[in-house]
Amino acid sequence: MLRRERTLFLSVISAILFLLYGDQWMTMLGHPVWFAGISIWLCGIILFASIAAVRHAEVLAGELGEPYGTLILTIAVTTIEVTMIANVMLSGEENQGFARDTLFAVVMIVVNGLVGLSLMLGALRFHEQQHNLQGANAYLVVIIPLAGFGLILPDFTTSTSDQSLSSFQAAFLVLMSLGLYLAFLLIQTRRHQSYFIMGLDSSQQPTTDSTPASPRVYSMGAHVLLLIGYLLSVILLAEKIAQPVDYSIGVLGAPLALGGFFVASLILAPEAMSGIRAAMRNNLQRAVNILLGSVLATISLTIPAVLIISLLTNQHVILGLPDSQTVLLVVTLMVSMMTFSSARTNILQGAVHILLFFAYIMLIFQP
Repeated sequence: MLRRERTLFLSVISAILFLLYGDQWMTMLGHPVWFAGISIWLCGIILFASIAAVRHAEVLAGELGEPYGTLILTIAVTTIEVTMIANVMLSGEENQGFARDTLFAVVMIVVNGLVGLSLMLGALRFHEQQHNLQGANAYLVVIIPLAGFGLILPDFTTSTSDQSLSSFQAAFLVLMSLGLYLAFLLIQTRRHQSYFIMGLDSSQQPTTDSTPASPRVYSMGAHVLLLIGYLLSVILLAEKIAQPVDYSIGVLGAPLALGGFFVASLILAPEAMSGIRAAMRNNLQRAVNILLGSVLATISLTIPAVLIISLLTNQHVILGLPDSQTVLLVVTLMVSMMTFSSARTNILQGAVHILLFFAYIMLIFQP
């Protein structure tokens, strides 16, 4: 166990050191070498701890089966994401749009980058892959209105003078997001579990490998405790990474949206590997569950968390996207509807999503 879980010990030691000396170390970020060293240290520990957390979540996923396993995975990653966004939000007044940039980055990275890469790699290996059409549509039917209300509607409301929501509108969006996610969980875990387990087409061939990526090593209780331990260490370190991110944006003159892209990429790295690995095993259904489930959990849980924090701390939060990003989001959602309008996917759909992802990268530097 000591060898397997050495990342946990490194994470705990790092968290203790940053709790004791972090404030002093952060005053020295003006030195380029020190800034690079602190950033690499924090990013590396958070990344490997997140990967380890996802590894234990995948073990629990294999033991509990779908859809409960994927649900544990998405909730674990969303917990890390909410913590990092909240810490960066509260670290400076210039971070009013950071939550929006991170949410948009998650949607673009997952729906375009990771879905596109999974579809393309799966198609290169298996030509066509199948998934449960009703399951994918269940994800999209919740993602689309929440993305519209959370990231587009604030551009058009007149209750505030900028791309934000009034207190009443924010409270309504919190209740709407949580209500829709609760309704989704009811069909995912109770009424329509079959939507998220296997395709409805009777001619569908079984996947070449449906076994979990991480075999069970310890007892179930040990995996749960280790998962919680890794998540707690990431949460403690997430508070400290907010300062280098804030420094790079405010002092080095980096694009504001680049901070959201960086945090989203760091958070999504473990889940990305799980989704792509599932597609490469011809288990596209699990890839869809992981990737679209991640976007759904992000939008429906992170937006309420951000709005609740803003209401409690009087932190001004801008959610509405700029015009160019609004167009890209609308196109992405339309293409996603077309991609998952059939139970079969091919390389063309993957290529379209990847090109939309490159368009997102271009708009970060040339908005």
